[in-house]
Amino acid sequence: MNGIQRFARQIIKWSFNTSVKLIERFHNMDYYNSKVNTLRQYPEGTIGYDVAKCLDDHNLSLVPKYESHDLKHVLLGYEMTPVHEIRMQAFMLGNGNYTVPCFAILLFGAILLPDEWSTFYNDFKLGRKSMSVSAYTIEDYASFNTISLRQEVMGTKKRKRYILKLNTLIRYGAITSVFGGVFGMIFCLPFLFSSNIADLVGAGFPFVGGSILTVGGLYTLSNLTKLKPQAEEVV
Repeated sequence: MNGIQRFARQIIKWSFNTSVKLIERFHNMDYYNSKVNTLRQYPEGTIGYDVAKCLDDHNLSLVPKYESHDLKHVLLGYEMTPVHEIRMQAFMLGNGNYTVPCFAILLFGAILLPDEWSTFYNDFKLGRKSMSVSAYTIEDYASFNTISLRQEVMGTKKRKRYILKLNTLIRYGAITSVFGGVFGMIFCLPFLFSSNIADLVGAGFPFVGGSILTVGGLYTLSNLTKLKPQAEEVV
């Protein structure tokens, strides 16, 4: 793993940790800590017990309003790392979870981690072949045996449904990133020639952000072209 790849993973980790801290700041965490205590009481090998153990191992608590997110980590076998977080979103997209957070997180990861595209695509295909788990909640499945439920869900297609191609989603996202970045740079450009320090600072950061979006989008499109034969494999 080179320095750029390590840096990209650190950006994703920092982004997720910051998002969680912001969410926790506006919620009563005593309530969610109490829920974790309840999960600890379930027998070993159950979803409830394994979710609590996973959170304890990483010194975390349930994320308010996203409790089922931690359930899916345990049920689907994805670790709480930057790469595995994006992998799980690729699985969920293939599983039919067409939500804004799922699209946004996967696009974010796909742009920053082009070296993991083949892995993301395999997770996407696995999600297609698995039973839908988007509606699973800790309250409903805490007492279920983790291994048995995983075997029941993974790779056992329940019904046919319309599936969006992952490479198509990434391509549209990259194009949007390029256009958005270019627009932002053009909008900020006049202010960069101002003699006012406030204008320079205020426009400088968005201009740099726009350039990052543009370069990232172009880089993604370039890598997507190389991956095209594999991404269009019929499964």
